[in-house]
Amino acid sequence: MAKNFVKTHPFVEEIAKGVHNLDTSGAGGDQLKVALTNTDPGTACEKYADLTTPLSDGLFDGANPFNVTVNSSEQTTGEYKLVVADLTLEATSEAGPFRYVVLYNDGATNDEVIGYYDYESSITLNPGDTFKIDWSQTDGVLTIE
Repeated sequence: MAKNFVKTHPFVEEIAKGVHNLDTSGAGGDQLKVALTNTDPGTACEKYADLTTPLSDGLFDGANPFNVTVNSSEQTTGEYKLVVADLTLEATSEAGPFRYVVLYNDGATNDEVIGYYDYESSITLNPGDTFKIDWSQTDGVLTIE
């Protein structure tokens, strides 16, 4: 089971500078994706290219298995909350090991990293195994106050 979501430090500045468009209305929002890696990205991780050996999406079923659907991106009384749909990945061949699930913005210029979950131990999937990323629909992936 993953611990809490860890926002990367560059993400905070990037939000202020307009790098991320997390809007869900119309076609304006950026495409968010996940990456799976066995190396701790750390809080200083800035972009997808900084990740060490992320797993290939070709190891999983579907045309775009790492795409994340944003359900809502709203603020209420000064607190912004990003809520995304749960994501289930099905391995088509051995996939792993991985320990970190990294959320990044594939629609941003440099595929900027937003944050990650640490599953505390390495996971390897065999063909046909599934891995569910169970994002909180109540608390959201992240909040900003």
